[in-house]
Amino acid sequence: ITALVYRLFQQEPPDEGLMCECLWSDPAPEPGRQASKRGVGLQFGPDITKEFLDKNGLELVVRSHEVKEEGYEVIHDGRLVTVFSAPNYCDQMGNKGAFVRFNGKDMVPHFTTFEAVPHPDVKPMAYASSFLSWM
Repeated sequence: ITALVYRLFQQEPPDEGLMCECLWSDPAPEPGRQASKRGVGLQFGPDITKEFLDKNGLELVVRSHEVKEEGYEVIHDGRLVTVFSAPNYCDQMGNKGAFVRFNGKDMVPHFTTFEAVPHPDVKPMAYASSFLSWM
């Protein structure tokens, strides 16, 4: 399993296929599917979210990988949540970070938001190579 984890960290996500669609596709307010503003993946409307959830017997999609000003966003009639945990993304976006918690009794999402804090004066990615050295 260590080799698999190492291999996943050593490659970029694919430009096409299921992994690409899951990673880069974003919700949109318009119904249906449209080309993505990212240039990969697609945008999907509330009707697509509803169809997916109904077909799979689910109540909620929780996703990430898209900056949200307040750290999270609830859309598509409350059936889709985007949570973004990196405040002030790339030291320039000014967004809050957030995480979501679910109470085991009711499974209602509870959000906690937070601001960025100053970070140490270290070159970008200074720890990146040592992070993978244990593998």
